[in-house]
Amino acid sequence: MTGTLPPDTGDQYLSLPGAHIVTTRALLAARENLADTIEARAMMCVYGDAGFGKTLAVNTCLRELEPGEEVRRITFRARPTARAVRHEIFAALGLKGDAPGAPSEFDRLLKDALATRPRTLVVDEAQWLNSEVFEYFRYLWDDYGTQLALVFVGGQGCYTVLRKEPMLASRIFIWQRFKPLTREEVLQVIPLFHPVWENAKENDIAFADEHAAHGNFRNWAWLTAQVRLGCKRLKREQVDTEVLRWAFSRLGES
Repeated sequence: MTGTLPPDTGDQYLSLPGAHIVTTRALLAARENLADTIEARAMMCVYGDAGFGKTLAVNTCLRELEPGEEVRRITFRARPTARAVRHEIFAALGLKGDAPGAPSEFDRLLKDALATRPRTLVVDEAQWLNSEVFEYFRYLWDDYGTQLALVFVGGQGCYTVLRKEPMLASRIFIWQRFKPLTREEVLQVIPLFHPVWENAKENDIAFADEHAAHGNFRNWAWLTAQVRLGCKRLKREQVDTEVLRWAFSRLGES
């Protein structure tokens, strides 16, 4: 989806009822890093494997800065060309009329639009970008007239491409890698993540993390949805080992 930040109703995987955004060390760091990047009108790279909460953290923190900061978001689901990127930025900025046909004219239009006021452009799923496309974003950002902060959010692929290009890498103001929750963090934040874990025993939470969630928030959302069903099916008031084993059975592993 291209345009403004999505509503918070879609933040949680599976739109899990009752789930809360929990304040992890990574989210606190993202809040500070994004604020510093935007103040400097700089570029930031947020990266890590799937399910660690990168996009949720970025969206949550940037919503806190609106409406004082105008944020526009672009998401790629396939490898784009520079031409496709021009059209996505055109749409994200809400520019009127037909897009220019000539690249030079199109570039001038985008640079003029980006010079009118400060904006933050979030590029999600940035692992789909290649060197040429990253270079195009740098070209727009480098222009003396544009007032642009850029936030690239993606998997290890975007980090790898950026690091291989010295001209691009040297312009990244902050790099933030999202990693799995540690066991300590799991025991601290999962009881706050969803009511189903609120009164669960620490041993059961640790058991769930070791066998299914592995410090991954998307896995925890999946497991929480299964555990809610398991408590109903097995007529349990709260999570126990039997409920967890019922949920694990749905992983399809031997």
